[in-house]
Amino acid sequence: MAHSFPEEIIQEILIRLSVKSLIKCTSVCKAWRSMIINQSFIHAHLNPTVDFANQNDIDLLLLHRISGSNSLNYHQNTVVHKVKDEVHSVHHDNQAFDVYSKIEFPIAAKKNYGNSHLRVVGTCDGLICLADDVPSYAYNFIIWNPTIKKSVTLPMPGITFQTHGGYDASIGFGFDATTNDYKVVRVVTLLDYYDEKSTLAEVYSLATGTWMSLGCVSPACLIDKAASSAFVNGVLHWPVACQTDVESYYIILTFDLGKEVFGQIPMPKIIQRDYYLGLQLSVSDNKKSIALFMRPNNREDFYRDYGRKDSVLDIWVMKEYGREESWTKLITLNPHGPETIFLSALCFRKSGELLLLLKEKERQELVSLDLVRKQLKLIGISGYKYCTCHFYKESLLLLDKSDAESY
Repeated sequence: MAHSFPEEIIQEILIRLSVKSLIKCTSVCKAWRSMIINQSFIHAHLNPTVDFANQNDIDLLLLHRISGSNSLNYHQNTVVHKVKDEVHSVHHDNQAFDVYSKIEFPIAAKKNYGNSHLRVVGTCDGLICLADDVPSYAYNFIIWNPTIKKSVTLPMPGITFQTHGGYDASIGFGFDATTNDYKVVRVVTLLDYYDEKSTLAEVYSLATGTWMSLGCVSPACLIDKAASSAFVNGVLHWPVACQTDVESYYIILTFDLGKEVFGQIPMPKIIQRDYYLGLQLSVSDNKKSIALFMRPNNREDFYRDYGRKDSVLDIWVMKEYGREESWTKLITLNPHGPETIFLSALCFRKSGELLLLLKEKERQELVSLDLVRKQLKLIGISGYKYCTCHFYKESLLLLDKSDAESY
């Protein structure tokens, strides 16, 4: 009966199905399979032009959490050296925060890599970028689509310890709309050089499967190891430090994936020349701008009372993207006594609430903070030393790539 319908009608029916249903449909017949794995169909399903309901419209969050022992912090990144349990799960971004699905970890990522576990660099259109670059020098980067169980392992980058000596590096992941290409950008500060040419960059293209050098980064800056990145409006962002002969200050380094040019966005004026224990960059609640989670180093009163300077967490949002004057501090989170500390902010939710990792005595809890009512809510996830959260959606991306590894 299906063969009696025109091809365009069949496509209009199929494009309304969920990713998991479409994977099953590839086994119906060769014509359907050819249609579904076609790149134009994959992108049309990802960004439908008509208003219809399908499972891609629901709001989802990806959680990556690890329990174990012997955990340490490296440049704001927690590494669990003795992993006991590692879980990737997708959750509904609703009040219940219930589980949408648990994810089988890719076989490719279970190889014996240089570090104890991979970290999630970022997500984009159902693709997850993984790296094992903390704390030791390692060069294993993976682009993974867990919904269709396919992954691509990136080749060795051009800048390594063997080629350039010691370095600090961070990577970002996003989509270039001008070429319909997904890219990984690696920013590297060479530790043996301290001049305007000490920070280099390179970009990997999923379409070509190769790395390309971007040369020296301008403006001249220094990046921390595995510094956080945020992808917004076709642009990648990193918090970086700049140095002159008389002072140092912070900016947000930007990279336009379409134009492949670097730029900068000012930090809030109050912190540009203040020293912070940690600067973490994220996406704002409306997904159209950027947010900063930071720990000021000038709160001697809290250090005196609670014995640690990293007890305070400031939350800032750039209300209008690109306008320095629109930086707004939403809240300062102070410790609730010596045994209750906010470890990190993870991400904003659709409701405007903020997911936080809280340490109470010796137990770590994932909580949701209502920024209006200043109320915390437990969401039933605890006991993990490491936890990250990213926006997520299911897609068919990588289904058309013959070189992608299946598991």
